[in-house]
Amino acid sequence: MSGHSKWSSIKHKKGATDARRGKIFTKLIKEITVAARMSGGDPDANPRLRTAIQAAKSENMPKDNIERAIKKGTGELEGVNYEESIYEGYGPGGAAIYIESLTDNKNRAVADIRHILSKAGGNLGSNGCVAWMFEKKGYIVVERHDVDEDALMEAAIDAGAEDVREDDSNYEILTAPQDFEAVKTAIEKESIPYIDAEITMFPQSTANLQGKEAEQMVNLMETLEDCDDVQKVYTNADIPEDLVS
Repeated sequence: MSGHSKWSSIKHKKGATDARRGKIFTKLIKEITVAARMSGGDPDANPRLRTAIQAAKSENMPKDNIERAIKKGTGELEGVNYEESIYEGYGPGGAAIYIESLTDNKNRAVADIRHILSKAGGNLGSNGCVAWMFEKKGYIVVERHDVDEDALMEAAIDAGAEDVREDDSNYEILTAPQDFEAVKTAIEKESIPYIDAEITMFPQSTANLQGKEAEQMVNLMETLEDCDDVQKVYTNADIPEDLVS
C-alpha cells in the first residue's frame, strides 16, 4: 500500500481533535471559496464546488459556514483572495513530494514549505521535478460493509470507472478525472454511501522507506498537512504499515 491511499488512511484513522478539525475546516472553506470564485456559487453547475461542499458536510461543517464561504467566493461578502500554487520537492530517502497550496501570501507559503522540507532533511525542487511521477485520478472510497459488491461494481464500471480495488475494509474506485463526476453520481443514485470522493494524485512508482527515514517521512507529511497554506500533499513514499496504523 503506498502513495495516496496510505495518507488517506492517516486522515481516516487519526480522528479529529478540536485543533485538527479547525485546520480541516480552514482548508475546506478555502476550497469552497476558490471553487465558487472560479465557476460560480451554484453547486449543480459547479462540480468542484459540489465536491467541496460534500467534503465539508462529511466533516460536519455547519451550513452557515458553507454558505458564507460560497458568498465570499462569489463576492456577496468580503473575503480573502486565495491563489493556487503547486510546489514540488523531495523528502527523506529522496521520496517525491507534491504539494497543492491555497494561500493569500505566496511568499509566506513558499518560505514555510521550504523550511518544513529542509527541517525534515528534504528540499524544495523546481517546477516539474516530481510532477511526472504522479497521475491525476478520480478517487472514491466506499466501506465494504455498507454496500453490495455487485451493485457497486455495476454502477461504477457502467459509469466509466477504470478500476475497483478492495482491501480489508474498503473499496477504492479509480476514474479518469473527466469521468469522476459521472461515476460519483452513479454511485449516489444507487444510494451507496462513500467516505471519500476527490480528484487526487497517484504515484506511478514508489520509494521504499524503512527505519528512521520512514519515521521522518510520516512526521514530514503530518507537518505539511498542518501548514495553513498547504491544501493537499502527496508522496510516492512506501513505508511500513505499522507507522500509519
